[in-house]
Amino acid sequence: MRIDPPAEEPPRRPMRVTPRGVIAVVALALLTFVAAQSCQQAQVEISQEAAIEAARPEAGFEPQRTQVRLVRQGLNGHPFWAVSFSIRAPSGDGYSRLTTVRVDAVNGRVASVNRER
Repeated sequence: MRIDPPAEEPPRRPMRVTPRGVIAVVALALLTFVAAQSCQQAQVEISQEAAIEAARPEAGFEPQRTQVRLVRQGLNGHPFWAVSFSIRAPSGDGYSRLTTVRVDAVNGRVASVNRER
């Protein structure tokens, strides 16, 4: 029985990068970026000011300082406004009163309230 050595494959030419290919990759990357940004921004229906007004009754006091941040939570990245109302401690270290209210950025409902003393 005779065993022949494996046939050698002809050498492959290196793939060429064409201007058309570069343009296609850049266009695809740009399209993906724009779609991702527009999808995230489209979900936020409630303005920052409306979130503060919805959260203010939950504070229970007249705050010295109000902070607002947009946060996304969960697997689908659902948007919430985190609104913090605070009064500084007389010592200047920390807060004498602090309430954080999470407001749904899609429908404006208060999702949770956290009060710290």
